[in-house]
Amino acid sequence: MNLAPKYQVVHDKILQRLYSGQYAIGMRLPTEGELSQAFEVSRVTVRKALEMLVRAGFLTSRQGSGYSVATLSPPASTCLVSFTDKVLFEGRVPGAKLLRIETPAKGIPAEVGALFDEPLAMVERLRTVDGEPRMLTQTWIPRRLVPQINAAHFPETGQNQSILRILQQDFALEWTTACETLDSLLATANVSGKLEVPEKTPILSQACTAFDKDGHAVFFDLVYRQGPISFDLAGPAPRQIA
Repeated sequence: MNLAPKYQVVHDKILQRLYSGQYAIGMRLPTEGELSQAFEVSRVTVRKALEMLVRAGFLTSRQGSGYSVATLSPPASTCLVSFTDKVLFEGRVPGAKLLRIETPAKGIPAEVGALFDEPLAMVERLRTVDGEPRMLTQTWIPRRLVPQINAAHFPETGQNQSILRILQQDFALEWTTACETLDSLLATANVSGKLEVPEKTPILSQACTAFDKDGHAVFFDLVYRQGPISFDLAGPAPRQIA
């Protein structure tokens, strides 16, 4: 019988605690010594498990400050970055007000229709930071991939409001690549009313298509947002971080 190395067992147990909410985003983990006592392994084993989670993007490490939870949806596993996780890590409060779910989706934009030759579901939400409107999001997904999708899948508070985790955990959607297009535009009456800005205010639009390993689109996300978008240019490819 092949047993997993001790560091892998510790890694998996810590990851389970992350997903269960025991270690929330932005929270500092117990020290290496405390974890070694809890798991009854050496500090070297704990350190190796923690560094694996740092490399994967789940944790951050700072000398003198220990390890903190950065995200539950690291780019290494999703190729996208969670807005929810970034806001939580900054110590602010994200929100997600569900505006509507359409099954089937109506009035599908041409760019979405060109991607999917099948019935779609559409989810529209207003994302907030500390109670203030920040983004209006519209997400289109093939209906066959999200059967029985309803309001219960979309919490308005907490770390599980992330659309990335909702699609992965509730519907087992997987994707390996994504492409994004950024543009500037003037807010229409509909968008400005939801973002609570004057009509024709300059805003940003961000269109993102996620693809599975076979190159098939699994969802299309259109975001209207206030404020700038910043990118992390370190590493092999730039990644959106805000």
